[in-house]
Amino acid sequence: MAKSSKKLTPRLRKLSVYLYIPNIIGYARVLLNCYAFGVCFSNKWLFSVLYFISFVCDAIDGWCARKFNQVSTFGAVLDMVTDRISTASLLAILSQVYRPGLVFVSLLALDIGSHWLQMYSTFLTGKTSHKDVKDSTNWLFKAYYGNRIFMGYCCVACEVLYLILFLIVDTQSESLVDVVGSSLQQGSLLSILVALSLFGWAIKQVVNVIQMKTAADVCVHYDIEKKQKP
Repeated sequence: MAKSSKKLTPRLRKLSVYLYIPNIIGYARVLLNCYAFGVCFSNKWLFSVLYFISFVCDAIDGWCARKFNQVSTFGAVLDMVTDRISTASLLAILSQVYRPGLVFVSLLALDIGSHWLQMYSTFLTGKTSHKDVKDSTNWLFKAYYGNRIFMGYCCVACEVLYLILFLIVDTQSESLVDVVGSSLQQGSLLSILVALSLFGWAIKQVVNVIQMKTAADVCVHYDIEKKQKP
């Protein structure tokens, strides 16, 4: 019996990580997004509500991970993959209902490329989190990852802008410039929300570019140092 219990211990430990509270929230986010995108064209408002709930859960699972000491590499990867896939899916939809669609395809590529490079460079340098940028020389990059409120504003602004664009589009192949310009000129609550979202969105895209360049530099320096070793 003692030998049997010892053999089960590693399996139970592995299972316990899968059942961490923040990871369970992560699974719920995946299910929410799957259902949300399944009804995105038949019920725009339900899609938007479910998508935003999933987005809010991103902050909740992080809080739970710290609160209950359940931070895990698996959870961090699950979190980032869920974020990237959900945003990429929404951008793919926007590329089909607005022109030029290439704008959203480019944003999709920038978002995935910059975060993938950042994660890879994090592992190369032996850091435990892709948000550890204390050694960066760029003040905006450090401010973004160093201040949770600032980063939260930029992330929320970005997602809210994409949801607004999806909700206000009437027909396919509408001009993106015309729709955004019309929204800003209305002088309503929508105008203020679009303006605030645009500002946070713009900062996030600049950070994505900085992140991609910084991470690429890390990869290049790693290759150079590897070749110089005897």
